[in-house]
Amino acid sequence: MKVVIVYKNESDTARDVLDFLRDFERQTGHVLETLEPDSPEGIQFCTAYDIVEYPTVIALSDDSHMLNSWSGVPLPTISEVSFYVQ
Repeated sequence: MKVVIVYKNESDTARDVLDFLRDFERQTGHVLETLEPDSPEGIQFCTAYDIVEYPTVIALSDDSHMLNSWSGVPLPTISEVSFYVQ
């Protein structure tokens, strides 16, 4: 499983996401993948998973099926997300 956070680095919510990423790594020892929605890879990813709100935290299975997602702020808790991190 993996977790991806899709967010715009130049946005009002970027600070919330960066704080969450820092706290998540400090508490769990895991680094979450991030994706800019306006990049070529981000556009393809957002289209595939129908992501239209940022930030979005999405948990994916090993075969890329969506297991859970959270959109907007407030962000999910670290314990909610850590359930999906291996």
